[in-house]
Amino acid sequence: MNKLLPHLNFKSWKRIMLKLSGEVLVGKKKYGLDPDKLSTIALDISKVYKHKEICIVVGGGNIFRGVSGAAKGIDRVTADGMGMLATVINALALQNAIEKNNVSTRVLSAIPMQTICEPFIKRRAIRHLEKGRVIILAAGTGNPYFSTDTAATLRAAEMNCDVIFKGTSVDGVYDSDPNKSNKSKKYSKVSYKKVLSDNLKVMDSSAITLARDNNIPMVVFSILENKSFYTVSKGKGSYTLISEE
Repeated sequence: MNKLLPHLNFKSWKRIMLKLSGEVLVGKKKYGLDPDKLSTIALDISKVYKHKEICIVVGGGNIFRGVSGAAKGIDRVTADGMGMLATVINALALQNAIEKNNVSTRVLSAIPMQTICEPFIKRRAIRHLEKGRVIILAAGTGNPYFSTDTAATLRAAEMNCDVIFKGTSVDGVYDSDPNKSNKSKKYSKVSYKKVLSDNLKVMDSSAITLARDNNIPMVVFSILENKSFYTVSKGKGSYTLISEE
């Protein structure tokens, strides 16, 4: 468990970007969406919503991953388009789960599909936040070759978010894969520079570089733990902070 780092005031962060890996929505299933896991995560988000403005970017790896598709012979641009559509499916499912907690939510997509969600327009997105709504930003950047991690960092910069919370299946950043080695060391705090130089598998280098250049701190934690987002948003629980040295 981390001690609250003295130079950071978690309470001062008003607008949060939450990046969710698509894999965390699988739950106990092997593929797709687990309604129970969706409900648990949605409830956690709803608790944080009472105190913060929340933007969400969700991946699509539980349904389709563009890089994997390209590796199996699908044209990379086509595969990435399929991956972006997978994120829209996840966004709509998450919207439905969050609204069951009486939290008004909007899905805004980088790929226009007006019959099921709104197009991403920065001013509209900010207006939704000002009206007290959670916004879910779907379809990545709308362009191939960019991961949803990069999309989350880009949108965080555009939306003037104070911090990026990356909810994964691991409770922070380690020097090696903790699932493969019991000698892995967990960092309580690590710099952007070290993440890049040591090739720590947190986000792709484009996302880390963009966060560094815009001075947006990142908090990496496990969204699979009960009430973890709410706990970590208060500077408690287990997490790793990525920021300047």
